[in-house]
Amino acid sequence: MKITWLGHAAFLLETGGSKIVTDPYDHNDDRINYGPITMPVDIVTISHDHADHNYAKELKGNPQKVKGSGSHEVKGITFTGIETHHDPTKGSQRGGNTIFVIGAEGMNLCHAGDLGHTLSGDTIQAIGAVDILLIPVGGFYTIDAAEATRVMEALNPALVIPMHFKTEVLDFPITGVEPFLLGKPNVRRQGSAEIQVTRETLPEKREIVVLEHLL
Repeated sequence: MKITWLGHAAFLLETGGSKIVTDPYDHNDDRINYGPITMPVDIVTISHDHADHNYAKELKGNPQKVKGSGSHEVKGITFTGIETHHDPTKGSQRGGNTIFVIGAEGMNLCHAGDLGHTLSGDTIQAIGAVDILLIPVGGFYTIDAAEATRVMEALNPALVIPMHFKTEVLDFPITGVEPFLLGKPNVRRQGSAEIQVTRETLPEKREIVVLEHLL
């Protein structure tokens, strides 16, 4: 599987001949400033209906949309949606959020969307085994560095890729990635937007990989 961070919570996942985009953002929003997503894709997952996560209307390739809780299968890839909240008050501030567990190539990749709280035991059980975790760490709109650490420990993935943090082009009142990385072992700054992962190359000890945004 090839994982490319496009920016914000948007990733391009390439697996089994299919291209998946997660949580596409509205590039017209002058607070976001990541570039438009121009590659044709087959599938798009949307964690919730905010414009920095649901802007699928300009995606090329007429992708099939995956939203909401429950089990879905598209092109031999499984998608399990687990309902959570965008805030710590059961959605009263920002509504709902869907965590997606994507099963492909013998691995489970978990995209946490705009998760706004730590996880209950029932939610951890519903998510199940996680090999790769894409997790927001910037706070304010989502869990912050400390909460993201607790979620990471609870899910116990082999590979963690932070997302939804402040960058030089993002004008949101959130923090950068550094508070999440502070004091953690096995941090690797990839120096590029992409990483190739197979079941065999998953690290034996948990690794945090920081990608550069592509767009």
